[in-house]
Amino acid sequence: MPRSKASSKKQQKQQKQRGVDFKKIKRKLGRKLPPAKNATNTEIKSKAIVLPEQSVASEKAGLALSKKGLTLKELLQQTSHHNAKVRKDALLGIKDLFQRYPAELRLHRYIVIEKLRERISDNDRVVRETLFQLLKTVVFPACKEDNQGPFVSLMMAYIFNAMTHLAFDVRLMAFKFCDLVVQYYPPSFSLYAEKIIQNYEDILRQNQCYLQDKGKLKSALAGLVRCLSLLPCNKRNTESCEKNFTGQRILHAFEPDVPTESAGFSLIIKKPKDLVPVLVNCFQEFIPLVHSMLLLDTQSFDCMHYILQSIDLAVGFVVYGIRQGKPALHGGPDVAIWDQTISSVLLKRFFNVFPLNATHNLSEKFDDRFFILNIVIAQIFLHYSEWICPPAVLLEKFLEFIEVALLGKVKGLLLSNLKLERNFRILMEMEFKFKKHYDLKICSDTRSGKAVWEKHVLSLLPFIPKLIQQVSSDWKSRILQAFTKTFEDCSPDSSLKLACLSAIEEMLVPTDEMVCPDSSDPLFEHQIIWIRALPALLILVDDKHPSSSQVVLHLLLRLGQRACVNSSFAWEYDNIQYSLCKFYGSCQEEGGICYGPFIRLPRDSQELSVCGLYYFSYLDQLSLNSIACCCLCPELEPFVLFRIIEVLHSSFNNGHIQIADHISFFVTLLSRFKVFPENINPVVENDVKISNRGTFKLLTNAVCSCLSQMGDDSLVFQLLEKVILDQLLSKPPLDNACAMLRMLVMLDSKPTRLSEQSIITLSKYLSGYLIDVGHCIPEDDDDTTESARIQTCYYFFLPCFFLFDRSHKLLKLALNMMGSLITESTTSPLSQNYIQYAMDRSNRINAIVSTLLLMHKDAKVKTIISLFKVETVNILQIIYSLQSSEEANMNIEERHKIQCAYDRLKIITGVLHNELPAI
Repeated sequence: MPRSKASSKKQQKQQKQRGVDFKKIKRKLGRKLPPAKNATNTEIKSKAIVLPEQSVASEKAGLALSKKGLTLKELLQQTSHHNAKVRKDALLGIKDLFQRYPAELRLHRYIVIEKLRERISDNDRVVRETLFQLLKTVVFPACKEDNQGPFVSLMMAYIFNAMTHLAFDVRLMAFKFCDLVVQYYPPSFSLYAEKIIQNYEDILRQNQCYLQDKGKLKSALAGLVRCLSLLPCNKRNTESCEKNFTGQRILHAFEPDVPTESAGFSLIIKKPKDLVPVLVNCFQEFIPLVHSMLLLDTQSFDCMHYILQSIDLAVGFVVYGIRQGKPALHGGPDVAIWDQTISSVLLKRFFNVFPLNATHNLSEKFDDRFFILNIVIAQIFLHYSEWICPPAVLLEKFLEFIEVALLGKVKGLLLSNLKLERNFRILMEMEFKFKKHYDLKICSDTRSGKAVWEKHVLSLLPFIPKLIQQVSSDWKSRILQAFTKTFEDCSPDSSLKLACLSAIEEMLVPTDEMVCPDSSDPLFEHQIIWIRALPALLILVDDKHPSSSQVVLHLLLRLGQRACVNSSFAWEYDNIQYSLCKFYGSCQEEGGICYGPFIRLPRDSQELSVCGLYYFSYLDQLSLNSIACCCLCPELEPFVLFRIIEVLHSSFNNGHIQIADHISFFVTLLSRFKVFPENINPVVENDVKISNRGTFKLLTNAVCSCLSQMGDDSLVFQLLEKVILDQLLSKPPLDNACAMLRMLVMLDSKPTRLSEQSIITLSKYLSGYLIDVGHCIPEDDDDTTESARIQTCYYFFLPCFFLFDRSHKLLKLALNMMGSLITESTTSPLSQNYIQYAMDRSNRINAIVSTLLLMHKDAKVKTIISLFKVETVNILQIIYSLQSSEEANMNIEERHKIQCAYDRLKIITGVLHNELPAI
């Protein structure tokens, strides 16, 4: 039955009265429950405790850090981490740290090397490459100047260990590290040569290296070439190589088991000998690989090229070792002690693949690669042909290649077996398809092909002189024709032209062992062609390529020295002088001078050219004029000018120059030399920067000295007298006139050798010459300047004083002529013929008086002129008459000048004559 409401309320009332044990609380949704009353509070409150100098960042303060904040110690520790990426990042961090703090590397270089060398055999390729770049770009360059011994000893033990690693990739990379050490420390190779070569031999014996990674094989072969090049395999580098082997000592502070001294190259000669067959076998492994390829890829080409270079160096060292152990007579090969195994290997397994041909000749670029390889093989053959004694068939094959290589027709040879009309179109179609398929850039630029040809064919040229002495007459003619074509076609400034000139010098000026060819020899014909081409080449090169000019001039000098003892070349050499006229200089029809390349060449080249003049059996007037034109150039150094005079005078003394031509050469120099400034300024004269008068004075002295050594003075004077008078009457500048007068005085004597007619002619000229000198060197009130003026006047007057002393008649005629010139007008023919500067009458009178005053200041001339007081007084009277004449059209200033001159002259004439006319 349901409860009644009354009973229910009753129960509630009872409960309320006695209390509730668990009161039920109603909660709304979404409200957080309050914590229980008996809940334990677990919250802990505390303050932070700050301890100074306890953070990681503060521990690294002041230390060198990488970008990631790591120290060098931490980075070195991470290089041994099990994770390859961590090891690589550590090496990159070390590189960054050293680049930012270079001092860290200098302080810890040995510790760094000792730790980094462990990564040489790292299993990860990226880690090894990162280590290589770190050593190459940062560590080794920074430590290059330090003691090399510790670095070498620290590195080589781990490198040799890596060379025997099970992983083939690690072994190849070890040779790259070895090459790096040898590259930076070449003497280190001498200590480990035997072991290094043995490891190269072991790695090259494995056929898998040819196919697995040709890129790394190329690096290893490049290192082998570098190592073998340090061996003394030829005369040029023998001394330096022997020093590396025997003279260099490397400290080994870190490796006690390393030998303390070099064993020397003589103990390792067996290793290169054993290496030759291995290299030949390695090269042969590439032959089928290359023929199976449509194109010769770059890596295969580089590997084959390095192998060929290694073969050349290894055989060269064997030959050198034989010569050192038992020198052959006359420098020739001693076949008796030559290892016939090497000959067999070279003849049967190496040279039989020559010439290398491309199965598919698609482009010029890839044809050039085969051409380069064939050139190197030919070079090896020419180097050692006298040791291996090749059969005639093989020799013919190489001679044919050399001929077509010199002619630049190698590509035609490669395609010679093809029927061009039928196959050329097919080849072009194939080229297009391969280019499209492989996205190849086909080189069709002929200039690129010519550059490759010039670069590599010059390696054959040093063998040409010796080769033509050994081949038959027919092959000699063919090789010489091809060589001459190469010489004529190559650019004048190219290295190929220089190599041709070097070979030509050897064939034109042979050693004592070579026999000079006769006229029936093909060599003689080409020698004449080469000689005639040299002057044209010298003019063509001009001053654009001084090194080429110097080589040509040196060759001409050697040729001249040989022409003295070989009559067959003397005529050709003498004819060179006509072609060389433009090289020195030439006179133009308008009177100017066209200077040749000689002026613009360096002094050493000019010296070679001047020395070559001595060896001409004769120098005619045309050649001397050309040389004289060159000597007149203002840019020519005085040293070279005097050197030319010295050489030509020596040539004259040996009878190579006619005396008349020699005198004409000297007269041309002194009469046409341009002295600047033209006005005679005593102050400027000693300033070499703005005046060359000092050089001209030295030139005059040099010419006069040569004239005094030419033989009989009277004979030379007779040849010189008329020539000089003719030049003086053309009114040259005063400097040139003074120089020619000095030449005349040098050969004259007392009494004078001048003829009567010459005295009359010379008196007229000297009167005007003295007036012009007095006019051009005006008086000055300054005592210092006046002293320099008197000294300069005496320089110009001195040859006249000598002539007056030797011929009193000449002085008398000159004084009378001076008096006549006073009354002559400026437009009269007499004045114009003999006076060049003092055209104004008052200036002319002042110049005459100044000249007479200077004559009286010289004691010897004063004694002579006192004998002619009548002529002196006559000059004074003429001045007086002119001054007092009313007909003379003169202004007040001119009359004043004349009056002053009269008064000055009156003083000195008063000493001679007491009765003087008065104005």
